[in-house]
Amino acid sequence: MPNIKSAAKRVKVNKTKAAANKARKSNLKTVLKKADAACAANSADKNEAVRVAIKRVDQAAAKGLMHKNCAARKKSQLAKKLNAAG
Repeated sequence: MPNIKSAAKRVKVNKTKAAANKARKSNLKTVLKKADAACAANSADKNEAVRVAIKRVDQAAAKGLMHKNCAARKKSQLAKKLNAAG
């Protein structure tokens, strides 16, 4: 445990932020998997699933959870899968 008060606070803050980031990343992965599954199954709600996934990817990039180029790549892959599904 840190001896300095500010260092102790940083430990607490980092722990809280790490938990929040982990939850956001997990949710993002879930949404991406749902969109992939919807496109693969050619389900009726595939457009909605991809729209939600793209929105979440944009939010993740804005929060710094993923790099903007990574976000652009994910969005492109989703659009490609959606178009291939017809």
